[in-house]
Order: sequence, then structure tokens, then C-alpha cells
Amino acid sequence: MKATPQVLKGTRDFLPQRMILRHYVTDELRRVFERFGFEPLQTPAIEYADTLKGKNGEEADKLIYDFEDRGGRDVGLRYDLTVPLARVVSMYPDLVKPFKRYQIAPVWRAERTQKGRYREFYQCDVDIVGCTSMLADAEVIGVAFHGLRQLGFASFRILLNNRKILRAIANRAEVPEESAPATWRAVDKWDKIGPEAVRAELGAANLPAKTIDRLFELLDLPTEPDGVLRTLAARLGGEPAGLEGTRELEDVIRYLSLAEVPPEYYRVDLHMVRGLDYYTGPVFEVVVDKPKIGSICGGGRYDSLVGQLGQQDYPAVGISLGLERLIDVIDELAMAPKEVRGTVTEVLVTVFDPEHLAASIAAADSLRATGMNAEVYLGTDKLGNQLRYASRKGIPLAVILGPDEMSRGEAILRNLATGEQQRVERGALLSAIRGQSGATASPVLLS
Repeated sequence: MKATPQVLKGTRDFLPQRMILRHYVTDELRRVFERFGFEPLQTPAIEYADTLKGKNGEEADKLIYDFEDRGGRDVGLRYDLTVPLARVVSMYPDLVKPFKRYQIAPVWRAERTQKGRYREFYQCDVDIVGCTSMLADAEVIGVAFHGLRQLGFASFRILLNNRKILRAIANRAEVPEESAPATWRAVDKWDKIGPEAVRAELGAANLPAKTIDRLFELLDLPTEPDGVLRTLAARLGGEPAGLEGTRELEDVIRYLSLAEVPPEYYRVDLHMVRGLDYYTGPVFEVVVDKPKIGSICGGGRYDSLVGQLGQQDYPAVGISLGLERLIDVIDELAMAPKEVRGTVTEVLVTVFDPEHLAASIAAADSLRATGMNAEVYLGTDKLGNQLRYASRKGIPLAVILGPDEMSRGEAILRNLATGEQQRVERGALLSAIRGQSGATASPVLLS
């Protein structure tokens, strides 16, 4: 029986037009990452299950695709790119520290699918391992900021918090240890469902009314970074973790200012928790107001993760830009540049007949030698069919070489969007093509 062609729920095919946009986004991010000195790393999609489990938290462990392979080994598909990085650092202790790496690769989670949430998706991560300074935290935030600006994002907010502060708030409010996970899951929904719904969820989790009131006193603070931290430090009194957490955020904010990240792009948000268990210090998310898609970037400091996978621990911090959500926003707001076309081909060289095929191939080869993406039509159909093929693919230009043009040392260059065409000397064809796209180049003699 023939199988029904289908993809697993939560996974998608990306046809060429979609892949061109994805390549544009990842290429722009890669350039920004490398501008800051981050170097590429690639890790296997599949890891031993005991490497993946117990690092992200109980809820995350339930989402790992794990199975027994044919060799009887317990393995799984990576849940994120951070745990494999920690494994790499443990296996290769001679890596120069601080170790600055980026990775752009797919991860897998058995999620309940919804808009912006898939079971297979790409993360674009930058991490710094081996640095305790908050300068590293500010740098990965700055990389995300510049990456988003490079892609044309103008309206977004970077939310800052610190797990140490949350720990101090829990102590101050006398949140029972066993209730902490449910407490922070509810608080993390503050901006989505509103404070009264959060209060109701905390009550449903059997948190005492006095504890809930105290939590709200500590969490309902001004939104300006300096105002939040000053007020919070006063309210937390002698909680050492809280004071250390506020000092760390003060350092992060100071370094962001020195790096000239505009202050209107970031603020302290005590309601932003981040769900992964391995975070130990500052945490951050980037959100957009439109479309309503949630966070598009997230990360934080994880100073104990590497030690769970090896003999030696290292401080570490990183941020992940979610490619799928970036693409969804770019699509919905029509942010892609016009030059990101539906095809990689810049020009189609037509074929007049079999006798003149060699000339068409030679012309295309000469264009390719200059770095241009040139395609020769595969066949000897009528010229109209060849031009329709180019139009359907979105190829902007066509070169027409017939016996008359060849005898005069010319070619016809047709703009397929406007229908306009011009005769050009073969030696000036490249300049004419570049002129159609608004660029300039030296003439190239086409044989």
C-alpha cells in the first residue's frame, strides 16, 4: 500500500521560497554573532538520554523525545543547544576561556503545538563560558539587540530579572519550598492573564493568603530599572541573595549603557521568570507587542550546568533567538527586504535552439564567474515558455541570445517585471544586469 504523504504534527516542510527567507535571517544573525567574536559550533542532534535529562527541570524532561536505539542505548533528541554546549565544554577542557560560541541548529520538543510553538524548530544561540563578570551577560543581551536591529526590528523590549532576586522574594514571602514551582509558573503569566488571575492561580495552588499578599507587595514595583532595584533592595532587607541579585542587575544595566544599548529597549520585570531549572542569576527575555506571539529571545546565566556533566564547573551565560518566531513576526509585519526574492537565481539565460546551446552555456558560465547566480534554461522550448518559467520562479531578468544578436556581438536583456528590454554589447552585459538592480560593476567580456 502507498503511504499517505504527510508530515508529523509540529513539523514543517520549508519550500525554496521559505528557505531563502530563513537563510537571509540566519546569515544576518551569523554576521552579527561573528562581529562580536563568537565562533561557530555544531553538536549532534542526538545525545545520550542521561546527558539531556535532569538539567532543564521536571516539566522540560517530559518534553524530551527519548527512546532506545538499536544498540540498546537510551538516547534522545536535544531539547535545546545549551546542554550540548555544557557537554562540549566538559569534554574539551583545553578550550580557550572565555569560550564564545554560537550555534544555529534545530531542537525537538514534544510540545502542544500552537502559533509560534512547534515540535521541531531552530534556535540561534550565543553563549560565553568561563566568565563571571556581568559584562558577559550584557554582551549576549547586546548581541541579541543588534541582531534584531539588523533584521529590521524596531519595537521590542528586553525584560531583565534575576533568579537570586526571585529566591529572596520567595524567602521573604515565606513561600513553601514545595510550592515554589507552581508559584513562579503563575507569576510568569502576569502579563498574559493579569494580576487578579495570577492571584487566583496562587490560591488554587494552596498558597496561604498572607504569603500571596506579601508576594504582591514585593512584585508590584515601579517599571524604571533604577526605581525597581532601589525599592527592591530596601524591601528585601537583609536577604543576601536578593542584594547580590540587585547588584548584578545594576552591573548589567551599567554595561548595557556603556555599550550604548538605548535604555528605552530594556527594563527590569520581576514577573518574568524563565522556566528552565539551570538558571542561577540574571535572566532575560525579548518580547514584541505585535503580533501577540510571546517572547522571541530568551536566556540567562547558568553557573552550575557544566559541572553537572563533568569534573570541573564553569560560569556561563547565553541567549537564544528563536528563528521560527522571528520569521513569524517578519512575515506578519512584512519586514523582509524586497531583495529577498522567491528564488536565488538572478538571471535566466535562454536557449534559442540546440545549435546555439553552447553560446548560452558560455554566457551563463561567464556570469557565474563574476559571482552572479545565472541559470540556463534546460531545454529548447519556445521563448515564450522559457520566459514564463522565469516569471513563475520570480527570476527578475532574462538574457536572450539569438542568431541575430550573436552575429552583432550583442544580447537582449529583458526585465521580466516591467517587460522592458534593451540591446547591449555582450562585453557590457554584466554592467547592464547590475544596473537593473541598482548596483554597479565593471564590464565583463562574455565569450
